[in-house]
Amino acid sequence: MAGPSLRPHVHWAQRHRELFLRVDLSDVRNPDITITDNVLHFRAQGHGAKGDNIYEFEIEFLEPVEPKPVCRMTQRQLNITVQKKESNWWERLTKQEKRPLFLAPDFDRWLDESDAEMELKEKEEEEINKMKIESRVPKDPFKHLKKGYLIMYNLVQFLGFSWIFVNMTVRLFILGKGNMKIHLLSKTFGFLCLTDSFYDTFHTISDMMYFCQTLALMEIMNSLIGLVRSPLIPSLVQVVFGRNFVLFVILGTLEEMQSKPVVFFIFYFWSITELFRYPYYMLSCIGIEWKPLTWLRYTVWIPLYPLGVLAEAVCIVQSIPIFSETGKFSLGLPNPLNVTIQFPFVLQIYLIALFLGIFVNFRHLYKQRKHHLGPKKRKMK
Repeated sequence: MAGPSLRPHVHWAQRHRELFLRVDLSDVRNPDITITDNVLHFRAQGHGAKGDNIYEFEIEFLEPVEPKPVCRMTQRQLNITVQKKESNWWERLTKQEKRPLFLAPDFDRWLDESDAEMELKEKEEEEINKMKIESRVPKDPFKHLKKGYLIMYNLVQFLGFSWIFVNMTVRLFILGKGNMKIHLLSKTFGFLCLTDSFYDTFHTISDMMYFCQTLALMEIMNSLIGLVRSPLIPSLVQVVFGRNFVLFVILGTLEEMQSKPVVFFIFYFWSITELFRYPYYMLSCIGIEWKPLTWLRYTVWIPLYPLGVLAEAVCIVQSIPIFSETGKFSLGLPNPLNVTIQFPFVLQIYLIALFLGIFVNFRHLYKQRKHHLGPKKRKMK
């Protein structure tokens, strides 16, 4: 059974608008702090002058205060801030003239009335200067229009990639199970039916993917004109020399590549990543942060990014023999040596740059993840 409750040592100080109470208790547990009828009631278990025990006290304030105190606990003490209802200087803390034995001034925070008035004036001047500086900054008349555009852009992209993801998932789990029967029927009746969820991905999804990736070019423009804080070069590399190169140059120009199973994996990895990226940016435009979405936005890239790069690399490797055979995009230069720039050679250089870029992008994405999800530094009291 716990022993009788004791009073802790309490130190106090004031400002014109606030009261500060410092309770000398360490390892405080189960604090119960309320203000009723202008009386502060305190009860908590902690380690004080009489060891680990239950400590409690009551203070009836000299003048009216707000009934909602603000408490902050540290390992060594508990701090209570109480707001005065009227901004003025009190001659003492308690209604009773004789100061309680457990109560003493907090000389670390103690100020005379004149010093407190100077501090108050300094704060007021600081607020006035801040308002003057803010008033000098020109307001953007198109702020709401820009925000509306960014919200609509991210919403459209989210809906587009959601359609791609749902369509591919449904085809994978429903049509994929009937492939054997369909192929048997095709052989029996002598017709070709491209209904396999892997082999006809491009023919069913390409229109929407073309739309989304063409619209993604706006991200470069958004960065260029300063609508978003994303750096221009990474956006340019990812959109133009990354996905759009694979989509428009490799897959869009070679019919032989459009029926490859690797197309399914490329489109699937792209769509999953964007299911979390675009909603995150859309909510950020209106100042909303949903922690689970933030975690997914800066976590799903860890497995999906290398898988996506690997799928793109496989696609390029499979296309090199086709480009070598057809000579498409190879450039012959009019010169005495009759030099021809072979496009397969360009693709080989692109593959090297693709894998080298993994380390650069991984470092950039890891820094972003650490910035948004890393542990917050605690302020030292």
